[in-house]
Amino acid sequence: MTQALAEAETRLEDDRVEYELIELLFFAYRDFVAEPDRILTRYGFGRAHHRVLHFVNRNPGLTIAALLEILQITKQSLSRVLKDLIEGGFIEQRAGSEDRRQRLLFVTRLGAALAGEMAQRQSDRIGRALESAGPRGREVAERFLAALIDAQQRGKVASLIGLPGKTRP
Repeated sequence: MTQALAEAETRLEDDRVEYELIELLFFAYRDFVAEPDRILTRYGFGRAHHRVLHFVNRNPGLTIAALLEILQITKQSLSRVLKDLIEGGFIEQRAGSEDRRQRLLFVTRLGAALAGEMAQRQSDRIGRALESAGPRGREVAERFLAALIDAQQRGKVASLIGLPGKTRP
């Protein structure tokens, strides 16, 4: 056994590794996205399509640049997904009113219906979980989830999703 491996094993024994919470997050995420995944397969879409639809639906007129920043993906990754959604009639692009080169994204009626169906299923699951968490469950869950986000990103995320004390753009 190498010295580095022995040191790593000692650290793992000495440090508290939150295996149970790590695994709960894995399983919670698996089940949280399961219903939307089944819905998306009807259209030949995947989770990337879900994320794009969700954020465009929640932020009508979102720019490509803003969407890239939210998702933290490359333009190339977004391009294929966006092409699928536009060709399928779920999202439309419009030129900006002040800068015609700017591309603004909007969901169509079809896109809003699909995004709404998936959001409702996830909202129902969250509602059941919060109900079982007790009277302060939502507050604790928000604090916990916000604390998992990198500190330098929390302000942007809070502003984007409209957490208390912040406003949506």
